[in-house]
Amino acid sequence: MRSSGRNNRDSGRGDHRGAGGGTPRPKAGGKRDDKQRSGRPRPEERRYDVGGSGGPGGSPDRKDERGGATSGGSKSGGPKSGGARGAAARGGAKGGPRTGAASKGSRPGAKGGPQRGRGQAPARPREYDAQVEERNRARHDKPQVKTPKTLGDQEGERLQKVLARAGMGSRRACEELIEQARVEVNGQIVMEQGVRVDPEKDEIKVDGLTVATQSYLFFALNKPAGVVSTMEDPDGRQCLGDYVTNRETRLFHVGRLDTETEGIILLTNHGELAHRLTHPRYGVKKTYLAAIQGPLPRDLGKQLKDGIQLEDGYARADHFRVVENTGKNYLVEVTLHEGRKHIVRRMLSEAGFPVDKLVRTSFGPIALGDQKSGWLRRMTNTEVGMLMREVEL
Repeated sequence: MRSSGRNNRDSGRGDHRGAGGGTPRPKAGGKRDDKQRSGRPRPEERRYDVGGSGGPGGSPDRKDERGGATSGGSKSGGPKSGGARGAAARGGAKGGPRTGAASKGSRPGAKGGPQRGRGQAPARPREYDAQVEERNRARHDKPQVKTPKTLGDQEGERLQKVLARAGMGSRRACEELIEQARVEVNGQIVMEQGVRVDPEKDEIKVDGLTVATQSYLFFALNKPAGVVSTMEDPDGRQCLGDYVTNRETRLFHVGRLDTETEGIILLTNHGELAHRLTHPRYGVKKTYLAAIQGPLPRDLGKQLKDGIQLEDGYARADHFRVVENTGKNYLVEVTLHEGRKHIVRRMLSEAGFPVDKLVRTSFGPIALGDQKSGWLRRMTNTEVGMLMREVEL
């Protein structure tokens, strides 16, 4: 009778194997136990042994239950998992897709599907990431709150900041200028740091020279011969405006030079300064180099200084000297403060020496120097200050 009971157990285990996709075994006798379940084995019957031998007593049926359904009838010694569970995972076919909780990771049957490990956290939704990013932006992009001015704050800007923006140096260098008592505001020397000024209204000077703190531009151009002294020419000839076409601020020329005369000419947007530089009242001197043919009389300089009678009145030179003499070719320098049209050419021609070539080498304190023909340069703050002092600005 003992063998009959054992056969009943083996018969039940055989049914488990058959449910997993293996070859069903015929019942060895006896009725099926009512508590016996077909399909997944009981929890206490699940085995994950890897050994090659079967259960107690070396029963081949117990070995098939543990490893046969998983390996599809493979020999003992290979990797084994639960019989019913492995059979359900493989669907009874060798090498089929793995699903279920028996494997370490979830592997759907579709190729390239997402794989998630047992210990990995679920993926966050995109809406959550968008909310986190929005909170971070709100944290870092806070609007700047303007604090109210404290009692006693003065209007305007600090003096060293205004000087630095005007090109007088760094703020530290401008502070040193103030410490050395070289800066004055509205006629008073500034002795302390942090003084506030209004660049649009206050007159600021450094070493007695006015500083252009407003948005004014000052340029010096070495005008070539053949260029018309206008900002626009209706006839399409080359003019001064062709050299400043890329400037956002409208500039205008200070005085004129005839088309064939070369040399320095000033361009600015400071209307008052340009007006005073050309007004006879302030007598700003201009110096010219003229090439003429000799021989020259000794009293030519005296004649020019005493005055030459022209059709529109007398014209007098402030200074005259011979710079170079090669045979009959003379290079003379003439300085005068008048600004009438063709004044130098007309004076020398009336004295009997027509001009072959004429170049203006300086306009007030601004010298042409070694600036090449056709080159435009920005004037320094010192030069601008000297020009303003020349016309009492």
